[in-house]
Amino acid sequence: MDVVFLDLAKAFDKVPHKRLIEKLQKHGIGGRLKCVIESWLANRRQRVCIKGVMSGWMRVLSGVPRGSVLGALLFLVYINDLDTGLINELLKFADDTKVFGKVTDGCDRESILEDLNRLMNWADR
Repeated sequence: MDVVFLDLAKAFDKVPHKRLIEKLQKHGIGGRLKCVIESWLANRRQRVCIKGVMSGWMRVLSGVPRGSVLGALLFLVYINDLDTGLINELLKFADDTKVFGKVTDGCDRESILEDLNRLMNWADR
């Protein structure tokens, strides 16, 4: 059995709002609920404090808030199509992903590599 553990770096911070809304619509989420979600994501701002010095406020153009139920659900909707076209098994838990399959010969190993390439292409898109 080969298992590859993946961690999508800063995944919650990198979800593009526009693409997330498109995926919500493809899942049949529209109308008032879509407007509420868009409103919840829009006009968010953040700043940092380092050693007592505050930065200026900056608009947040991507990402879903961590530590919230809605943020976690929106992230799951965003990565829902991650396993499309994969040959082997994929387990998702938030931003942690595992690809695994039984390996009895070189072809099986090759299929895991193909799946990793598919996952990289998904991330690039």
